[in-house]
Amino acid sequence: MPAYATNMRIKFPILALTLELITIILFAIFVTYDDGSSHGHHAPSNETAANNLRLYPVFQDVHVMIFIGFGFLMTFLKRYSFSSVGVNMLLAAFGLQWGILMQGFWHMEDGKIKMSVLRMINADFSTATVLISFGAVLGKTSPVQLLIMTVLEITIFSANEHLVAEELGASDVGASMTIHAYGAYFGLAVARVLYRPGLRNGHENDGSNYHSDVFAMIGTVFLWMFWPSFNSAIALSPEEQFTAVVNTYLSLAACVMTAYAISSLVEHKGKLDMVHIQNATLAGGVAVGTCADMNIGPFGAMLIGSVAGIISTLGFKFLTPILTSSLGIQDTCGVHNLHGMPGILGGLAGIAATALGKKKDGQAPMQAAALASSLGFALVGGTITGFIMKLPWWGQPADQNCFDDSVYWEVPDDEEENEESLAHGDKNKAEA
Repeated sequence: MPAYATNMRIKFPILALTLELITIILFAIFVTYDDGSSHGHHAPSNETAANNLRLYPVFQDVHVMIFIGFGFLMTFLKRYSFSSVGVNMLLAAFGLQWGILMQGFWHMEDGKIKMSVLRMINADFSTATVLISFGAVLGKTSPVQLLIMTVLEITIFSANEHLVAEELGASDVGASMTIHAYGAYFGLAVARVLYRPGLRNGHENDGSNYHSDVFAMIGTVFLWMFWPSFNSAIALSPEEQFTAVVNTYLSLAACVMTAYAISSLVEHKGKLDMVHIQNATLAGGVAVGTCADMNIGPFGAMLIGSVAGIISTLGFKFLTPILTSSLGIQDTCGVHNLHGMPGILGGLAGIAATALGKKKDGQAPMQAAALASSLGFALVGGTITGFIMKLPWWGQPADQNCFDDSVYWEVPDDEEENEESLAHGDKNKAEA
């Protein structure tokens, strides 16, 4: 690929401005404020306003997870932090607008999409699927490719979510299946199609340093703290919302303990691996999502979180290298271990809990169908999207330029000088 192929002066502005213009036009035609009216009947406006204000703090928690949690979690790459945080913000800002439209088209009232805080929360949820998939291809794609992925992934996600929630009537309050499993396997399918043989033996920039890992822990802590809001935001009643908060709170705590324990067990001389601590400690929030609002008992939530921490840590240690070497899936952030397997675990836990009568009016076969649907939409949709993204004119970097901010960002001039100075200093210490 010629070096100039990554020049985005024309292609990125045209795509970004065109997408925003289309979005504004669609908003002008279809989107209005939620004033409490529905099918000609007007509810008290103060009731609608009160409901929006009640949900706003939860929305802000979810918003922090999307923009800070996901963004900083991916800053572990030593020369790719600008892209991790910056492109995360780009995709989230466009994704939430596109999500409002794509989800809203399935739930129109009087030909309009009614804007409410609940719809804003659901739009952030749709954006989360893209940010999960982004982690699988981090460092190997251009902003142009990622905007295309955002359009297609959210569109497909909205169709699957409608099928799962409305047609199948499945319960997935914390979206283990519809967001986490879907986002992970969509991203893995894209990564498989975009497989780069030149990176099979790794890349010098595909790694972390001390400071990049510390920054990534900021994302982990924000996600860990706010995950109870994520899993409880769309619960149908205050009682179910409280149950979801407690179950997520306990699942996360138990997950941390097992993730730390297994990391020490499998690593050299019992040391902890920062990759495990940044990621596997969050798997409990993913895995408990589907049954977060169900009466599984505090011990049940802790059991789910404990299992999630174990399988996620083992996945990072043993499964990720196998996916790369045997299946050609280069999963940069290990989304299969944080979102994929725990998402399936959450779906299975939801099936079991529903079969045991822990969810009123729940049906285990419908839960199983929802998990299958989410995986099917993800794998087929991700494969198709991957082939579209693989077209040669989207500005993707050459193998040697992967995982490097300077391809798409203006990087401070002293950055390389500082790194060379640090390397020279380390060399002098070693010689001494």
